[in-house]
Parts: sequence; structure tokens; C-alpha cells
Amino acid sequence: MALQRLFTVSLARRLFGAVPARALALVRAAWPRAVGADLARRTEVVALEAATLRVRVPDARWRKELHRMQPEILARLREIVGDLAPRRLGFVEGPVPVPPAAEPARPAPLSPAPAPAEVVASAAVLTDPELRQRFLEVAARYLDRWKGGSHA
Repeated sequence: MALQRLFTVSLARRLFGAVPARALALVRAAWPRAVGADLARRTEVVALEAATLRVRVPDARWRKELHRMQPEILARLREIVGDLAPRRLGFVEGPVPVPPAAEPARPAPLSPAPAPAEVVASAAVLTDPELRQRFLEVAARYLDRWKGGSHA
């Protein structure tokens, strides 16, 4: 009987269902995929209370629109998180925090200084020329990064 129950309980419930904060984290992570990036930026998942997902919306217009879309949103959440998906949505009006902008990636130095002679000598044991070249490139970038003081 226990084995049969194991197969009938979803993986999501086994991994996240025992702890409410984990279930909320799972639903919160699934929200952008369920509603799309634009709508996710304009809303905020606030809480998961029993079978109701509380979502902050900027105003009554957004509340009405999401209420109208509720069946589709719930169906998408069910596809993503399985039986941990809420059965209804509840809305709270208020300012939605702006997500922090992603930090732009720092470009890699175009031409790092060549690897020191001792690194080149050590790389000589690598018989594959392509592997040896890639090793030297990575070593040079690594050492150049430490030399530049940006070793965060």
C-alpha cells in the first residue's frame, strides 16, 4: 500500500509539499512561466494560503484582468507544479516592486597576458594540442584576472 501511495503522490509534492515555504517557492518560481514575463513583472506572488495563491497587482484593472484569466493561469500552474498548484487566485492591490536589473556581464579581456613559462612548461605534458591550447588560454585568463585584482 505504501508503494502504491508513493507512485500516486507527485514528485513536486514529495519534494516541496511538506514545507509550506518550499511549496510557495516552487509556485513563485513557476509564476513567470505560467503567466509570461511581461505579466510576471507587473505582479508579485505574495503567499500560498491553503489552496489560494495571493498575488499583488498594481490596481483594480489588473485585478479584474487576472481574475478573468484565472482558469488559464491555474491550468498552466497545474501543468508546471502538478498537484501543488493552487485551486484559486486571490488578489491584493498595491505597489509591485520592480525586479532588480540584471548586472551586465563584464566582458572578458580581449587578449590576456600569455601564461607564465612554468605554466607553459607544465602544459607540455598534455599530448592533445587543442586541449593544451585551451588549457593555456584558460590559465592565462585566470592569472590575468588575479593580477588585475578582480578576484571576486
